[in-house]
Amino acid sequence: MNHRGIEFTVARTATQGVWQWQFRIGDKVKTGRTETKIDLLAIRRVQLRIDRELKALARKLA
Repeated sequence: MNHRGIEFTVARTATQGVWQWQFRIGDKVKTGRTETKIDLLAIRRVQLRIDRELKALARKLA
């Protein structure tokens, strides 16, 4: 999937209701897990995380 030009993945784990995600900004890879039963909510949480990381990067470069 793609959000603001950042490719990311969200995958269901063996544990029900737990999703694993991953994205890359530059040379840094961010990974994590989120707990929800709804797949669209897991995707939205990753998108929000990408937004936070991009905002932090913009502040750092300014």
